[in-house]
Amino acid sequence: MIRVCTLLILLHELLMVSAGADDNRPVYAEITEVEELTYDVRIKLPPTVPSVNPPLLELPGNCEAIARPGAGRDSITYRCQEPLPGQEVSMVYPGPKPRTNILMKVVLLSGETHTVVRKPDNTRWSIPLAETKLQVAKDYTLLGIFHIWEGKDHLLFVLCLIWIAGDMRRILMTITGFTVAHSVTLVLAALEIVRLPIPPVEIVIALSVVFLAMEIAKGKQDNLTWNYPIAVSSSFGLLHGLGFAAVLAEIGLPQVELITGMLFFNVGVEIGQIAFALVVILCIVVLKKSISGSASSEKIELKIQRAMSYVVGCWAAFWVVERIAGSFWG
Repeated sequence: MIRVCTLLILLHELLMVSAGADDNRPVYAEITEVEELTYDVRIKLPPTVPSVNPPLLELPGNCEAIARPGAGRDSITYRCQEPLPGQEVSMVYPGPKPRTNILMKVVLLSGETHTVVRKPDNTRWSIPLAETKLQVAKDYTLLGIFHIWEGKDHLLFVLCLIWIAGDMRRILMTITGFTVAHSVTLVLAALEIVRLPIPPVEIVIALSVVFLAMEIAKGKQDNLTWNYPIAVSSSFGLLHGLGFAAVLAEIGLPQVELITGMLFFNVGVEIGQIAFALVVILCIVVLKKSISGSASSEKIELKIQRAMSYVVGCWAAFWVVERIAGSFWG
């Protein structure tokens, strides 16, 4: 008897779980652009929505139904006077609105897709505007600028390169090598031609800052970066490019204007980098002029240089330890 009761309880629970799973299934509405200004609308109902209360996806008033379900068709075809991106659609029910989520998806001729989930009390959706080269260029340029300004490790690396290089000619050579190198790996990684795990790359990027801080502390005598600025900046630039690519992967490239997004993200990084470099150069010029009249100006400059190298080196060393720990215990 106990076994029979137990079996019945288990069967009841199983049925309840199955019913619960069906309750969680949303109403699915898909809009597919089949040709310019022509859209197929298909709706699939979960078991929780009765067939006597079928919803209808309401398109803007400039759209007219030209073909309805029947004779092998399971969708309604609409002809619109304007493209749907930028316009609003909504799900309407002839009877009571069920407490069921709505999953809406639009597939455009360009290959661009957008998906959204709406709660039962919010059945409207403004379809995102189609991607344009100009908008993608603007958005990804700003993303690149903000990223380089938020990337303290990249900024400290550029700061150290400028300090070591010294004069404008060497600064230009060094920064150019760094720029070309990280641009190459950014493109290769974004296109998934080169793949490396991110944690080790981030650790080595922090180590590159530690290395330059040590170079500053040593001074210009017997200094690898001073003797071979392009080789050093380019070598580490390859790794920094992989770091930029990791951020770009998190942001995501546009579905259609892929090359435009990738190119202008890099342009944004360069704009931010140049702006930062100009500020650093200006500060160094002002600093050197402020101590140039002193009899011990060289000693003062050397003390400032070493103090900066220790601060930057310790900061970067902390990043190294933090990132190593994060890669093991994440």
